[in-house]
Amino acid sequence: MHVHPLANGVRTDHPVPGLPFVDDSHVPLDEGPEAIEAVGRHKGGGMWGRYDPSRQDGAWSAFTTDPLNHSLGWSVRYHPDHGRTVLLVRDDDIASLHSHWSGDQLLFRAGGYWWDGTTWYRPGQVWDPVEQEHERRKARAAVTVSAADMLDGRADPARAHIGKVLTFDLKDPAPENWGDHLALWAQLHQEREGSLPLERCVVDLASPELTGAQLLGVPEMAELGGITASTLRSYISRGNSEVPQPQATVGGRDQWARAVADDWVEARQRSYEGVRAIMSAGDRHDLSRGAAEVRDHFAADFHGTLWQRPDVRKRWILRARNEDAVREVSDTLAWTVAASLNRIVPTDLLGPTIERAVLHDFAEAVDMHRKSTIRRKDEADEVWFHLWVTRPVAAMLDWFIRHHPESAHHYIGEITREAHTRWEIPAEETIDTLRTAVSMDGKTSDEDRETFFALLSPPTRTA
Repeated sequence: MHVHPLANGVRTDHPVPGLPFVDDSHVPLDEGPEAIEAVGRHKGGGMWGRYDPSRQDGAWSAFTTDPLNHSLGWSVRYHPDHGRTVLLVRDDDIASLHSHWSGDQLLFRAGGYWWDGTTWYRPGQVWDPVEQEHERRKARAAVTVSAADMLDGRADPARAHIGKVLTFDLKDPAPENWGDHLALWAQLHQEREGSLPLERCVVDLASPELTGAQLLGVPEMAELGGITASTLRSYISRGNSEVPQPQATVGGRDQWARAVADDWVEARQRSYEGVRAIMSAGDRHDLSRGAAEVRDHFAADFHGTLWQRPDVRKRWILRARNEDAVREVSDTLAWTVAASLNRIVPTDLLGPTIERAVLHDFAEAVDMHRKSTIRRKDEADEVWFHLWVTRPVAAMLDWFIRHHPESAHHYIGEITREAHTRWEIPAEETIDTLRTAVSMDGKTSDEDRETFFALLSPPTRTA
């Protein structure tokens, strides 16, 4: 989470350490999410509001532009058992913060560590393609620090104050005597009826991951990621969202937990750029290893054509350099590529792959027909309706037909035979489905398509 809250609302249950407290009495926090949203709706330009239910029963999140200062906004996260978080943020940031409340996250601390009501997790960085969300990695030996834990007899509420949104200045430094401000908040909090006990008001977390010995600066962080410190600083200055928030700032310098840095390195390795780097051919013009193999093959082939063949080599003579000669050589080289297409896309692998992809689409169609009783029967024959081929498969089949027609002819015959054997689909139905798919998602001309598929139709049987 890269949104930086500016202040705690005075009616929050979970104060963010180090942030001042600002009066939120002009926002209807106790009237539910609809009322909060309504503050920012229908009030003229420059305001907005929204609320959404969360995964947990009875939980929600809401935000609104502050009605007194439109440059600021309030973000509220509520849970029926764990109370609410109320944060003052820049109005431009409230939608981004709101999006982070959509899951199980109840609050964030220490640069993105988050709490779901029972467990603390590190900032989500490593994507899980199965669950379609970031992996949940527990913070090691994390302990929740409550407001009751933070308060001691040295704090004096009289030395603190509650700020006003109209006079709030983003340039003001964080209060140095934050313990006094926490004590004033606790005093007001306990005076409110139905407020959470201070023992249940979460302020921070403690974990071995966050100790000073586990913190890394920019040079160490960059070295782990395999980049220079200047590159990492450039990422940070540009607000690159892939760089995690620092867990601390020491002497004005950002510091990251080693565990967070390790997750960042893993996320980089699993990214598109990371996979490309792992599978690259080194300094071969940013080519993958397979592409480099293709390049090497044609580089050797072209060199042999251009240099080792006397009839072509003589064209390097100045008087032989003309447009017709260059075009003739270009055509020769282009023919070499076209004739070597099977070296680039192996037909013996592509054919069975397309065959199984088409049959997979057919299987889905057949299964849906069976479940929805769309399949119809008469006394004599079984008639199939709504077979389909997905767009990527149809486009690949079309490419196969245009580039390797003889192999495509063979594998479409295999598809027709397997569809009839497995589901008793008439050959004509399979051919018509494939012809339609190619016509919709392919590039084959109408004339070529009809001629090609006519050669696939079963021969007319004579008595």
